Amino acid sequence: MTDARPNIVFIVADDLGYADLGCYGGRDGSFGAVSPVLDRLAQNGLKLTQGYANSPVCSPTRFALMTARYQYRLRGATEEPINSKSKGSQILGLPAEHPSLPSMLRAAGYRTALFGKWHLGYPPYFSPLRSGYDEFFGPMSGGVDYFSHCANNGSHDLYADEQEAPTPGYLTDLISTRSAEFVRRSANQPFFLSVHYTAPHWPWETRDDEAVAAQVKDNLFHLHGGNIDTYRRMIHHMDEGIGWIVEALRDANRLDNTLIVFTSDNGGERFSDNWPLVGGKMDLTEGGIRVPWIAHWPRVIRAGSVSEQLCMTMDWSATMLELGGARADERYPFDGVSLAPMLHDPAHAFDRPLFWRMNHRGQRAHRTGDWKYLRVDGIDYLFNLRSDERERANLATREPTRFASMTTAWEAWNASMPSIPDDATVSLGYGTKDMPQR
Repeated sequence: MTDARPNIVFIVADDLGYADLGCYGGRDGSFGAVSPVLDRLAQNGLKLTQGYANSPVCSPTRFALMTARYQYRLRGATEEPINSKSKGSQILGLPAEHPSLPSMLRAAGYRTALFGKWHLGYPPYFSPLRSGYDEFFGPMSGGVDYFSHCANNGSHDLYADEQEAPTPGYLTDLISTRSAEFVRRSANQPFFLSVHYTAPHWPWETRDDEAVAAQVKDNLFHLHGGNIDTYRRMIHHMDEGIGWIVEALRDANRLDNTLIVFTSDNGGERFSDNWPLVGGKMDLTEGGIRVPWIAHWPRVIRAGSVSEQLCMTMDWSATMLELGGARADERYPFDGVSLAPMLHDPAHAFDRPLFWRMNHRGQRAHRTGDWKYLRVDGIDYLFNLRSDERERANLATREPTRFASMTTAWEAWNASMPSIPDDATVSLGYGTKDMPQR
């Protein structure tokens, strides 16, 4: 009997801006189109224009991705983000006992693998294998050099399962190659494949920039280098690798019944294009949290589909779990809402209030319909995003009833979450002394 459930490939870029891809209005690079593979997936599938990340910084979003729940429920996600100093911590990571996207799909009969970035705690207490993946290859930390594969503290950080695995090569290509190989050898059961690129996260290195590794070994933030062309080439390398995965699916005759979902863990960083949005990584303005969402599933999704449905990372996790026939543990109910009906009918829409908070700058945000409530540095704002995506016209005093309603809703939601502990850290790699504020 053939299993009709889809294979699932969940591709997550790192620090990609809302408009970095051609299908989201991005400009070409000096070499031509930046993202032709992803552009084709969008053209032949579904593109969302109002989709969000659970956080404007990496590891908190990944907690939500793995659990289909607001990340604030777990202590490790209050770190903004988890940094390499947490190595050895028994607290700062995704607890092995917590049901996860891969563990629930594995229990439902899926083969599971993660190739790429983990960033949810370090062995021996935390690892992909302890949270439901059958296989893992990639870095455990938040950022590594693309050639030396060393983290910002100088330690080597490329693993196969839970063992260090020194492997020569450009990290983006290693992730892509391993992912394509997994597809080719996974013919006998449905699979869930996580492809978590570090691209286009710093340091700013293309395939041709191995010499840069020696220059940044003491500080991967790479504050002295990078440029827009290098950044776009890094995206293009990732896009090429996604093409290898698509080709492997086609060769295995599995593309038609594979759901491919692509997104970013948060908004763009230094060289990204977030137009028409403002802000970026670490900000709850739109540029920090609104991200590309592309879904491709030929058996179900009509080519050329576009949706304005509000959603965030954990909703896609809930969607994959529903499609895979997985069951939620009643002790850990989902906060994510399945988007499965939208995949069948892109016109399907429903109310989806969204909430965020950040320890950094005391930020808070709430989106419902066209409206957004925002607080940054103790100042409150109300924006109509339908008419003002750049969040320039504060309507808080002109819409006092709506403003009061949305602030009350945020307070009620926040009261349902654990408070941020006093020892939670905010890790900033650079500030206004290094470059002007966005």
